[in-house]
Amino acid sequence: MQIHTFKSTLMALAIATVPASAMAQDAARDLAAEEANRKLVVTFYDQFFNAHETEEAATVVAEDYIQHNPGVPDGKEPFVSFFTGYFAENPESQARIVRSATDGDLVWLHVQSTNGDADPGEAVVDIFRVEDGMIVEHWDVIQTVPSEAANDNTMF
Repeated sequence: MQIHTFKSTLMALAIATVPASAMAQDAARDLAAEEANRKLVVTFYDQFFNAHETEEAATVVAEDYIQHNPGVPDGKEPFVSFFTGYFAENPESQARIVRSATDGDLVWLHVQSTNGDADPGEAVVDIFRVEDGMIVEHWDVIQTVPSEAANDNTMF
């Protein structure tokens, strides 16, 4: 009998806490701020990765910018310098934003990154953290677009 009561108590606690935590997350979201962050990141991304205006675009990147891509250094100046050199060597590089989303201070971009018209490119998910109107942190996941797929779906 004690095991049944214990299980019942645990079940009641689990049911009671799940909706409360889910509602707390929804109540804390500031959709206007999230949309402002999304617009800031999309504008930055287009200017930086498509217009290749790295210095101009980077006015919204924090000096102590944190980079989680292992091939790109931390810090605003090293980040700008890295891509300024990359775009000099790859002037046809483009990044088409397919979709974007937000969650709190995070902005997510799903991108097709190419280097010329004939390049099928890469599927990229970029995640930016925005704080006080500045991009302060970045993560990405990158996958090469294959020439053949096991299904008829695109990656975009």
